[in-house]
Amino acid sequence: MRTDTSTTRRAFLKRSLAVSGLALPCFVSADVLGMQGAPGANERVHIGVTGIGARGRDLIANVPEAGRVVAVCDCYTARTARVLRPDPASAYAARLQRFWQNDATRCTAYQDFRRMIEKEKLDAVIISVPDHNHIRLGILACQAGLDLYAEKPLSLTIAEGRALVRAVHRYGRVCQVGSQQRSMEMNRFACQLVREGGIGKVSLVQTSNFPGPMRYEGLPEEPVPPGMDWDLFCGPTPLRPYNLKLWDKDEFQVDGKLWRAWDLFRSYSGHLMTNWGAHAIDQIQWALGMDDTGPVEVWPVREGYTGEMRFCPVSMRYANGIEVRAELDGRAGSGGIFHGENGKIEITRNRFVTNPPDLVKNPPGRSAAAIWQGQGIVARPHIQNWLDCIQSRGTPNAPVETGHRSVTVCHLAGIARELGRRLRWDPAAETFAGDDEANALLDRPRRRGYELPNIT
Repeated sequence: MRTDTSTTRRAFLKRSLAVSGLALPCFVSADVLGMQGAPGANERVHIGVTGIGARGRDLIANVPEAGRVVAVCDCYTARTARVLRPDPASAYAARLQRFWQNDATRCTAYQDFRRMIEKEKLDAVIISVPDHNHIRLGILACQAGLDLYAEKPLSLTIAEGRALVRAVHRYGRVCQVGSQQRSMEMNRFACQLVREGGIGKVSLVQTSNFPGPMRYEGLPEEPVPPGMDWDLFCGPTPLRPYNLKLWDKDEFQVDGKLWRAWDLFRSYSGHLMTNWGAHAIDQIQWALGMDDTGPVEVWPVREGYTGEMRFCPVSMRYANGIEVRAELDGRAGSGGIFHGENGKIEITRNRFVTNPPDLVKNPPGRSAAAIWQGQGIVARPHIQNWLDCIQSRGTPNAPVETGHRSVTVCHLAGIARELGRRLRWDPAAETFAGDDEANALLDRPRRRGYELPNIT
């Protein structure tokens, strides 16, 4: 039986099921409630995946041989059924072939995350549910003694992101945030170049003007489809009437374009500011050496701007005077343009370009970029790094504190837009000094039954 450095699953289940009003049987076998810890060096890591939309399927398809997906979970049972059933006509058929051939027949489907971690002897979980449910499930996983791969954006609010950081450290878990550019050699080289003065002193960084969310103003109620637990999907957010456009950006298009669904709305997401912005700001934080801190000032650039505030450009300033501007139209979508004394460098996904071209000597060769090609939006090496750290108990390439700090900057931009004014931020205390109105936006109320678990 594997040992656990923090808690047994039995203790976790007693706590979480008591809260939900469910009773734990008096006698449960040790095989079912197996204590969790690092698997042996030659063992495959047993993984449960929750959230089987487009991103979840990508993650399943990219789990390396060192891991085995033994359970899948989604509030909509049709999704779990599809991912377990080989379908040559599926858009994901080519990518899921290895899973279908090797592991799907031995994989169990669940609708409730708590049941999955109760019933399965897991080592780890992949969390790819919508943003508003990330942190609660992450803390539950930590308390169950499971390591976790948490998709970005890590959190919906700054306060709940800090809660997950506390849980990961309190329960001794390995958490990899899905910021896969942290595992790309081209990005590592370019960010290190900036950090070590390769382009001289940096004065300005430009990135894309990622739009924020809009407020929910109602959609017509539609019948809840069979197999959908709408209450589970809504989780800590208000229980609104079901509408396909509210929840499923994976299933349909409007006027020939993908409707982004839940991540359009503030209740569930920071929209593109926290979605793609989490990638871009993460690279900026990394390159500037700010992984454990953040800017000290943030403001919406109102001069000459007359549109909706969620589209308003945003600037921020770090304590060392470097200014970051989210102002570009479509450029640097997963990184930024760094302006230094000796030139500039544009860092995007798996690629960088310098001006002048000879600013960099001995850059990584083509092979460093080639291993990321043809693997879609999620790449296998980042998950492999996570699995390696589960075995070694080492620190992964995108640890939880780093992911929290990066998305915090995105949240700051959203708060500045919402209030429409300049804000002063204390990155050590993670508060707006003397600003009650801004501090009230660091967290949000949660619906009864979906509160964050207590971290003891």
